[in-house]
Amino acid sequence: MSTIITVLNDGSLRVKGDFQIVDGDGQEYDLQGREIVSLCRCGLSKNKPFCDGSHKGNFEHKATAFALPPKKV
Repeated sequence: MSTIITVLNDGSLRVKGDFQIVDGDGQEYDLQGREIVSLCRCGLSKNKPFCDGSHKGNFEHKATAFALPPKKV
């Protein structure tokens, strides 16, 4: 199964599929077999990097897909 990351309106990044999450030192988080997690993008979670719902009423962003500029060569 591929990995899908969904940018949720006014909320987190939902990661679904086959993935690993590691910290800055390359140590893997123990996800306890989860195939779906939500990552904080508001900065308010007490469970970073994972979302705990703290964004509700405190974070606004309407997610609309767009094309990035061309890659620099």
